[in-house]
Amino acid sequence: MADPDRALRSARSALRAAFACVTCHLASAVPAQEATAAPAPPNVIFVLVDDLGWADLSCQGSKFYATPNIDRLAAQGVRFTQAYAAAAVCSPTRAAILTGRSPARTGITDWIRSRFQRPGGATPAANPTEYEAPPERQLACPPNPFWLDLEEVTLAELFRSAGYATCHVGKWHLGDDAQYPEHQGFDENHGGCDYGQPPTYFDPYRTERLPRGIPTLPPRQAGEYLTDREADEAVAFIVRCADRPFFLYLAHYAVHTPLEAKEDVRRRYAEHEERGKRSPVYAALVESVDDCMGRLLDTLQERGLAERTIVVFTSDNGGLLGPTDNAPLRSGKGHPYEGGIRVPAIVRWPGQLAPGRVSDAPVTSVDWLPTLCAAAGIALPERALDGVSLLPHLRDAGVALPARRLFWFFPHYRGDETPYAIVRAGDLKLIERFEGSVELFDLAADPREQHDVAKQRPTDVVALRAALAEQLAATGARLPRRRVLR
Repeated sequence: MADPDRALRSARSALRAAFACVTCHLASAVPAQEATAAPAPPNVIFVLVDDLGWADLSCQGSKFYATPNIDRLAAQGVRFTQAYAAAAVCSPTRAAILTGRSPARTGITDWIRSRFQRPGGATPAANPTEYEAPPERQLACPPNPFWLDLEEVTLAELFRSAGYATCHVGKWHLGDDAQYPEHQGFDENHGGCDYGQPPTYFDPYRTERLPRGIPTLPPRQAGEYLTDREADEAVAFIVRCADRPFFLYLAHYAVHTPLEAKEDVRRRYAEHEERGKRSPVYAALVESVDDCMGRLLDTLQERGLAERTIVVFTSDNGGLLGPTDNAPLRSGKGHPYEGGIRVPAIVRWPGQLAPGRVSDAPVTSVDWLPTLCAAAGIALPERALDGVSLLPHLRDAGVALPARRLFWFFPHYRGDETPYAIVRAGDLKLIERFEGSVELFDLAADPREQHDVAKQRPTDVVALRAALAEQLAATGARLPRRRVLR
């Protein structure tokens, strides 16, 4: 039996998309003499890659991955060497980017389970509140939500309220139908749903387990590669709305598993001299993202939009160990070490930011909302935010970011990893595991995090633990609870 609510939501989504296209064309029809003298607000393209490691670009030093177009972006903009994801897993970072609020504050502290991963495959009436008690574990953990609350204010809602056309392409992973991108400020949604990974990278994107494919991305051409399809949808949106300010959020499903790639590209990497150390399929996935970036940059140039468009490129967490290696950083996705949370980050805005600049300022996912709002002249929402605007520092290397501490919060068990929180203050990074241990690293002296100096620097441990506790309390973090095991 058809779901009338879903049909109504689909109809509303279609109307919004149609309205966005119409208004884009109407904007181009305004006579020149009616235009104001004020400069047009900048367009924004935010490119988020899934599971891309810090070292997985040639501009980051890789000799294996071929990323000439992302390298071009870096050569024309500002590249951060100490950029961080808000979490070592995806959904918390995605929520942090869109809201400017930390995982502890939004409550999304782990990756969200899609409906097919839940018992019964259902959407509950409300997010869970009861603590979870994993068998034979010391701690009971707070539950992770199934969606980003509609009460949160997103980048898309802020940009749309300022007259921007808004479009989501690719992975969403922040809730079920009622929380899809079209209900969180986006006029258009091409591919965003509750999935945390694609069923397959090849059209019609169906598997035996997920026979309906990607519900918001209708099949188009059998065998078409998903990242190419995302590029098509992104370019089409830019072209449709070239005469109006737009916000494009391109959240690639790549380079997440399943590891699937175009065979000719995979074969080329399989013949590389480092093939025994790296995954040729993963490298081909990285190249597909780079191909998409090339199409975006070329389209902006051809349409005369390059100098009016801010492009941000980053990842949602560190690289997954196995498919890639985050060396020289320690560990990878899901873990509190640098390989799990440090990510590539590049910002380009021709004429506004000096090209080819490299910054070692520590920045994080919650900084993007205040930064982009400042660049577009959009007032910040009247609610607690956890990031700062990077714009003064982006525009002038001599302007330092405000002195601050960076925080992370992961109150869950994940494989052999126990619940933890992190604080970085200057070059000191403290990892507190809620089962009762701490580690302290001096990232300036020990960027590989090989030497725990907690015992040698007890005063710093006490101060940083106090700062961490204060931050967790201020953000309303739901802490793990000690259990009585029998």
